[in-house]
Order: sequence, then structure tokens, then C-alpha cells
Amino acid sequence: MDLKDQLKNLFPDHEQQDVPVENEAKKDIWLQDDPIICKYEKRKGKPITILEGYTGADEDFKKLAKELKTKLSVGGSFKDNKIIIQGDYRDKIMALLKDKGFAVKRVGG
Repeated sequence: MDLKDQLKNLFPDHEQQDVPVENEAKKDIWLQDDPIICKYEKRKGKPITILEGYTGADEDFKKLAKELKTKLSVGGSFKDNKIIIQGDYRDKIMALLKDKGFAVKRVGG
């Protein structure tokens, strides 16, 4: 007896309904018309990737920063309305942002 059969025995009057599941990340973060600028710099000889130009709420940009850092498994910070990611991850970050529906512009190199 699998789980569905057990649930039918417990709740015989229940009718199963299909509920469409939407992507929560797309709903949570405000999408803008202007592209997010993705640029590469070296500070103290170490490469960093900087994202700037987000016009939404700071909280949404902080959520995006945390999500990028966890998906890429790298360190970084959020300062002065900029996301700073340690390392050169422009291609991966741009692909992740495009999947979320953002317009991204690559600046430099």
C-alpha cells in the first residue's frame, strides 16, 4: 500500500486537484527593463565580478546576491547597491540572471 492509498483511506471525501506551481524566484524579485551591468575588475591582484544597475528594492538585490553566492559556492558582499562576487564568474552569473528573466549587459574584457 503506497502513500496515496493510505491517504485515500484516511480522507475518503478528498478530491485531488492539480495546482500549478510557479517559479518562486521569479515572483520574489522585481524584474526591471534596464540591464544589470556585469563587469570584471582586479582589486589587490585578485579578480572580482561586480553587478550594478538594479533599480528595485535593496532587499531584492540582497536576496539575489545571496542566491548567486550559494549557487556559485563563492564569497562576496553587497555594498553601495553593488553585488561583489569573488572571482571571474561573468559567464555563469549572466546565464543565471538570464534564466531568471533579467536583461544583463557585459562590460569590459
